[in-house]
Amino acid sequence: MIDTIQPVTHDLGAFKVRRVLPSPGRVMVGPFIFVDEFGPATIPPGQAMDVRPHPHIGLATVTWLFDGAIMHRDSLGSKAVIRPGQVNLMIAGKGIVHSERGLPEERELAKKMFGMQTWLALPDGLEEVAPAFESLADLPLVEDSCVSARVIMGTLWGRTAPTTQHSPTIYAEIALAPGGSLPIDADADERAVMLVEGEASVDGQDLALYALNVLTPGAVMKLGSTLGGRVMLLGGGAFATPRHVWWNFVHSRRDAINQAKDDWVQGRFPQVPGDEDEFIPLPQVPLTNSD
Repeated sequence: MIDTIQPVTHDLGAFKVRRVLPSPGRVMVGPFIFVDEFGPATIPPGQAMDVRPHPHIGLATVTWLFDGAIMHRDSLGSKAVIRPGQVNLMIAGKGIVHSERGLPEERELAKKMFGMQTWLALPDGLEEVAPAFESLADLPLVEDSCVSARVIMGTLWGRTAPTTQHSPTIYAEIALAPGGSLPIDADADERAVMLVEGEASVDGQDLALYALNVLTPGAVMKLGSTLGGRVMLLGGGAFATPRHVWWNFVHSRRDAINQAKDDWVQGRFPQVPGDEDEFIPLPQVPLTNSD
């Protein structure tokens, strides 16, 4: 490993969110420019994840759950319940608005919440593609007696996920039983792993829970666990052109981000059908800012 990024934790009351990208020392790993882990938590009755409608440009969001359920709605008219084992990919491109909320029928119940929210920067020439949304559950599973690896995006261990890619991307959830191990392919330009549950190590070096560990480029490394654990593997092709992040906007050009700010304030973004009554105002000082 060449770099370990400790998370910044935001306490949202019902659950905690831990952010490792963008960080002061590193903005991206492959196309991944934003990496949040949230939970595990039990949201009490009467409360829910309620992320009001908000805009994005220049990126694709990837939502992956270990436990719980989230209702996704967006300005394309997409409506999908996100559950464990399925990947939800929302391509913002030139602009989209979405909300993420708890299920109405679960509001008065205690409910689990545990998962990952990541953003992929769109590459040069594709930052302003048409918005799109896809939800896929038929993802490749690589198994042996002590390892189960779900390929969420890209090609790993000879299996390829059907999830749309705009630039070379790898993303996988790896479950290690006690004594389990597997090699981490060296094909991707940039790779990182995050321990999200249990215990694991890379080439004998222990992983800290929720930290992002950026791996040595080009080296075949071995992921293993003595007691059992769950690890996320992510990365892909390195970007030659830097990306700027401000709030929910990602772009190679600051003027495009400034235009998106103005468009949101002036109400030029489309609304989310079925969730038109609320929105998140443009912040004065965003929590996510790479500059």
